[in-house]
Amino acid sequence: MAGFAPRAHAQYVGQISSIVMDARTGAVLSQSSPDLQRYPASLTKLMTLYLAFKGLRTGQITLDQTVPVSAHAASMEPSKLGLVPGTYLTVEQAILGLVTKSANDAACALGELLGGGSEDRFADLMTGQARTLGMTRTIFRNASGLPDPDQMTSARDLALLTRQIITEFPEYYHYFSVPAFYFHGRQVPNHDPMLRIYPGADGLKTGYTAIAGRNLVTSAIRDNVRLIGVVLGARSNPQRSAIMASILDDGFREEGVADVRRPLVLARARRGRAAMMLAAASRGGYAGPEQVAELPAAPHRRGVAHHGRGHAVSHVSPHVVHMIVAGHAAHRRHGHNHG
Repeated sequence: MAGFAPRAHAQYVGQISSIVMDARTGAVLSQSSPDLQRYPASLTKLMTLYLAFKGLRTGQITLDQTVPVSAHAASMEPSKLGLVPGTYLTVEQAILGLVTKSANDAACALGELLGGGSEDRFADLMTGQARTLGMTRTIFRNASGLPDPDQMTSARDLALLTRQIITEFPEYYHYFSVPAFYFHGRQVPNHDPMLRIYPGADGLKTGYTAIAGRNLVTSAIRDNVRLIGVVLGARSNPQRSAIMASILDDGFREEGVADVRRPLVLARARRGRAAMMLAAASRGGYAGPEQVAELPAAPHRRGVAHHGRGHAVSHVSPHVVHMIVAGHAAHRRHGHNHG
C-alpha cells in the first residue's frame, strides 16, 4: 500500500496521539498526530472482539460454544486468566476475559477458534478486516496485542474501529461496561478506570506495553451525544486518564453538551501516592510522569469461568451482569498489567 511504512518507528512514549470523534456522524472534533503509527498493545483486542461479534452475528460461533485452550494460548504472557492446555472456556467467558482483565491467553484461544486453529491466520483476517473498515495504517500480527515490531495502528484507525463496533454490534457493546465477572469463583475486575471516573463513560479498552506506553479508547454518552476518544502513548495511567477526560470534555462542549462535574473516586481502593494521583487524574489535574504500576497477575485457581458463585456462564443480559457484581464493588482490586 502506497505510503505505508513496513515498521512503525515513531513510537515515542510521551508523544501523545489522540482523536475525538462523534460516534453518530463520524465527525472528528479534535485530533493530535492521529495518523502517527503506534503500537496498539491490548487495544488490538478491539479487533479480536469485533471479529468475535461478527462471528456471533453470522452464526459462525455462539456465546455458549466451547473454545479449546492450546499450549500456545496458555503460554501467553500476563495479563491472563491462567488457562490450562487441553481445557475449554466458552466464547462468552473469553469475551469477558478480554474486556475486563485483557487476558492474553483468552484472546489467543478465541483467535485460534476464529482462525481455524491458527493465530497467524486469524491475524491475517484481522488485517483484512481493518482494510475493509478503512483502517489504512493498521497491521495485526496476533490476537492479543503482545509486542510485535510489525503490529501497528493509529489513533484515527482505532476510532474508526470503535465506531464500527458501536454502530454495527449494539447488542454486544454492553460487554465493555461490565465492572467484573467471576472466573472459577474469583472476581475479575474491569481494568478501565474511565468507567469509574468519567460521567457517561461506558467502555471500551485500556492497553499497555513498555514500547507502546499507556493507551486508551473510551466512549461516553451525554444528552444523546456519544463521543469516541483515543489516547495513545501516555507516560502513566493518571496522565492517560486526565488527557482522555480533557479531550472528551472539550468534545462535549463543542457539541453543545453542558459540563458534568467529575466525581473523585478510585482513591478509596488505592493506597498512598497512587491514590492521590488517581484522584487528581479524575479531575483532570495530574499529568506527571509517575506511573501506577501495571503488575503481573497474581496466581489464582485455574479452571472454568463463572458468573456468580456456582453458576456456569450462559448468555447474560447487561442488567443481569451488573446485578451479579452488585455488593462486591468494595472488594474490587485495581492491579493492571498488559491491559
